[in-house]
Amino acid sequence: MAEAFPTGWRPFFTGPVIKTDLLEVWLEKHGIESSIEPVDPAADEWDLSREVHVRVRVADYDRAWQLFYAEREDEI
Repeated sequence: MAEAFPTGWRPFFTGPVIKTDLLEVWLEKHGIESSIEPVDPAADEWDLSREVHVRVRVADYDRAWQLFYAEREDEI
């Protein structure tokens, strides 16, 4: 079953909070609003390995994807 995200938001990345905190700052630096939501709300908030969802506004998704994923394809 697909997880529901609020209208106007799209899932961008899911991973451990230790990585997503930096991703959220990076997106903000590029003017892209993002939101982090825990996969398991009952997980210990101090556990840096807990999984979280990062979502971005639908209108910014393509630009976020280009900045985060597309540029790295040439480095492989």
